[in-house]
Amino acid sequence: MLGEQGRGGSTIDSLRAWAVAAGAFLSLFTVFGVVYSFGEFFGPMADEFGTNRSQTAMFFSITTFTYFVLGLATGRLADRVGQRKVLLMGSGAMVVGLFLTSKVSSLEMGYLTYGAGVGFGVACCFVPMVAGVGGWFERQRTLALGVAVSGIGVGTLVVVPFSEWLIGEYGWRTAYQILAALSAALLLISAVLAHRPPTSGVAPEPLGKTVRGRSDFWILYGSSFLLSGSLFMAFVFLADFVSSESVDGSAAVLLGLIGISSVVGRLLLGILGARMPVQRLLLLSSVGLSASFGVWATVGSSYLGLIVFSIVLGVSYGGIIAISPAVVAHLFGTLGMGGVLGALYTANGLGGLIGPPALGALIDSSGYLFAQLIAGATAAIGALILLFLPKSARSARP
Repeated sequence: MLGEQGRGGSTIDSLRAWAVAAGAFLSLFTVFGVVYSFGEFFGPMADEFGTNRSQTAMFFSITTFTYFVLGLATGRLADRVGQRKVLLMGSGAMVVGLFLTSKVSSLEMGYLTYGAGVGFGVACCFVPMVAGVGGWFERQRTLALGVAVSGIGVGTLVVVPFSEWLIGEYGWRTAYQILAALSAALLLISAVLAHRPPTSGVAPEPLGKTVRGRSDFWILYGSSFLLSGSLFMAFVFLADFVSSESVDGSAAVLLGLIGISSVVGRLLLGILGARMPVQRLLLLSSVGLSASFGVWATVGSSYLGLIVFSIVLGVSYGGIIAISPAVVAHLFGTLGMGGVLGALYTANGLGGLIGPPALGALIDSSGYLFAQLIAGATAAIGALILLFLPKSARSARP
């Protein structure tokens, strides 16, 4: 309850709680800024290794699958030993993975170095830090989670164009080395700000017992799988689309717009989450994600139209990222939240593993329009699944 004492006399919704949220913001800024800048590395790496879109997209997909699936383990581990230790372990893997990727002689080697190293690093930052923020807040939980996960959007806004500049100046290999050094510094600062939530001394129930017989968990799982399978198409292929369709504009600007729009979506829906049912906000955000692919398919190579697409996708995607942890906290509680959130995010990992390579194969065989329509239809099904949440859950307030 509000005012509950945490470690060292700190309380729920206190200044220390906001310091934890700031640390989560910085860690997510770092790891997702790097991961979502992959679109800028896509072309140079494909050119050097002579690979097609589907093969190169696997580079991103393996990484996405790794950090979402390992989030199940790192979330449970953070519940037991605290966020700081897990974050420090992940920062080491992140730095080593980026440095080794800069030295690979084939794309297949990159699958291992980037997929395992960076994927594990993100897994140690994402679920543990988000769950930690959820455990430090009650009255302001949705707002705090919105602030924390907005680091993903700001990281996309800042790191993507920075990576584009680094690649242009130094090449993609040196760019990864520079990102490794910067990641080390920023993640160490994040670790200093990480503190175990007040409930961390209480042993959570086994995960299987928590979700057993819970149809709402599996509804969220199926929806997350379909939505993520579509979402990552933009991050992997937007730069390639701009280049191959001779669009008069910068892909880095579009990806940056997705990032800043997602920040608006996270903060706006984080605020609205205190006033509206969070399940309803999740449904609206999911419908918006599906609609964004309809915009992309409609505007073709119009740069102004692509700006609109980027904004719609960013706001919707930001809302999903901000509201999903709040929905989990509301339905399952904050005790053991890292494990439940990690289990749910394995659906995102499977969607990220399957979606981009499959859509890349469609682009290679049938062009971008068909792939855009398939992505939009898949996201629409993911949104509609949420209508099957139990009525009491859909109407509940946090």
